[in-house]
Amino acid sequence: MRTGRYNLEQTNRKKRPCRGVLRIVALVLCGLILGINVYFFNANSLVGNQLPMPLGFGVAVVLSGSMEPEFSKGDLIFVTETAEYHERDIVVFQDGNSLVVHRIVKIDGDAVTTQGDANNTPDEPIDRTAIKGKVVFDLPFVGNIVTFLKTPIGIICILAAALALIEIPRRRAKKQDLEEKQRILEEIKRLREKD
Repeated sequence: MRTGRYNLEQTNRKKRPCRGVLRIVALVLCGLILGINVYFFNANSLVGNQLPMPLGFGVAVVLSGSMEPEFSKGDLIFVTETAEYHERDIVVFQDGNSLVVHRIVKIDGDAVTTQGDANNTPDEPIDRTAIKGKVVFDLPFVGNIVTFLKTPIGIICILAAALALIEIPRRRAKKQDLEEKQRILEEIKRLREKD
């Protein structure tokens, strides 16, 4: 019987480091998500930059169906800064306080004309400097998750998850310590009664 308990305890000890690593990774991810939210909020509210691009890369969420079937509403797109743009490139540019994701249909010097794939008419020409970057790839529907994580409820969910990742293992360890102390006390009591 003691051998079975010993083997079970060894198995539990082997699983604990893996759980600890996973918990740390999850906490780091929660911290990154919160940090990125703060960064984007500050870039947007303080500087008016709808698409900050640290290290020349940025992400945005497609908010309309103007680029169907290439991109759908809720897709997450990854954008990179580039020195040259060509016709047929899909670019992101800031139009006032909003971002537009459209395809370049004409380049005339510094004037760039874009159009959504699902739109019948081209947009008004923009200056090349208004272009934030070129879309390099997308993740379908992942933008919906990103949008949710930026909401107050999403941030509360992230904080709750981080708190649970810290508190649940702490309470579990405390409970195991109490059970172990109780077992030791019962063993001591049994040995005393035996004498």
